[in-house]
Amino acid sequence: MDPAPASRAWLVWGVGVAVYLLAVFNRSSLAVAGLIATDRFHISAGQLSTFAMLQLLVYAGMQIPVGLMVDRFGSRTVLTGGLLVMSAAQTGFALATTYPEALIARVFVGMGDAMTFICVLRLVSAWFPLRRIPLVTQLTGNVGQLGALFAAVPMTWALSHLGWHAAYLIAAGAGPVLLVPMLLFLRDSPGSRHQRGTALSLPDLGRNLRSSWAQPGTRLGFWVHFTTPFSATMLALLWGYPFFVEGEHLSDGAAGSLLSLIVVANIVAGPVLGWLVGRHPWHRSSLALVIVAAIVLCWTVVLLWPGHAPYWLLALTVFVAGCGGPGSMIGFDVGRTSNPGHRLASASGIINVAGFVAALITIVAVGFILDWRTPGGGTDYTDAAFHWAMSFQYLLWALGVAMILRQRRVVRARVQRASVDSGDSMVRAVL
Repeated sequence: MDPAPASRAWLVWGVGVAVYLLAVFNRSSLAVAGLIATDRFHISAGQLSTFAMLQLLVYAGMQIPVGLMVDRFGSRTVLTGGLLVMSAAQTGFALATTYPEALIARVFVGMGDAMTFICVLRLVSAWFPLRRIPLVTQLTGNVGQLGALFAAVPMTWALSHLGWHAAYLIAAGAGPVLLVPMLLFLRDSPGSRHQRGTALSLPDLGRNLRSSWAQPGTRLGFWVHFTTPFSATMLALLWGYPFFVEGEHLSDGAAGSLLSLIVVANIVAGPVLGWLVGRHPWHRSSLALVIVAAIVLCWTVVLLWPGHAPYWLLALTVFVAGCGGPGSMIGFDVGRTSNPGHRLASASGIINVAGFVAALITIVAVGFILDWRTPGGGTDYTDAAFHWAMSFQYLLWALGVAMILRQRRVVRARVQRASVDSGDSMVRAVL
């Protein structure tokens, strides 16, 4: 990679991460509107969870195709398409008057959202020196998560004071505004505005994906991303607000403040984890396991607390769960160091599927468990129903931790064999 002026690299990154921030905002904008959407479209908790389910299903399903598209057509082209799709979809959601219309709009919100993050990761790899990539990757996640903060606070205000139509039309209008600096300043690499990969046939694409998945580091990154962020995603995207308001009997303002702590956690933990990963790359999965253990411990205390959990405990739990977002970036760093440059976006797409599949499963399960445990149906959810629903997370944590440990053993065995074959007597505790 040709060295790029630092100012130009940060400018390109800033434009790209602004689009990602908007994508997170669009993704999270339904979280504070969940109860309003229930009344607006006359739907149950299971139907409400379908909004997020379809959006995440599309997002997760698009990750591998988007990774292949970025490897082939470059970040600039794919990011432009994602921005346009998101803006059109949010406009459709603002104007939707029926449940099916709103569902279709959220599907396309998920499609546009899917075309952002991998593009920005590719820009980071193209524009920054290797020693800075872990830190800038964490900063990408941090700044992007400000979109969830804007959804938790300004979007709550807009829905209350401006109404459904105006709030979502304003959100849709941000896309065309960002399109201008993107077209002016964004370049795929220091050497070219548009960077194109080799055209591949379908069999070649299949071989690329199989090669990426065959790397143990890609599989390890997949399970790290599966296990660390889904709890915070579930809270931020749909069920946090109802849980705090109806399950823990907090005010609307208090619930919104708690959700904003997810962003605070990203801002605080991201640079720290980026520094730790850069300094101790051989212990990345151990760091991810520590984060998961902390999240599990906090949720356990909340769910076992007699009566309603105190505000400080809920705040601590949300903050610690929010650290799972920066923790999930460890998965991308493992994938980056395990794959050649021409497969980087494809491997990132495979890894990025994981966390959203876990979040999708959790969101749907919480909705159906709430309906199951609520007497007589309806939306008057009991404290016990929420405790049942939130306990579902333990199944995915158990699966994820087991797979991280399994794939780490595979990676360690491979590194040990490589060390012996190369005559290197220093076999470190890797990953």
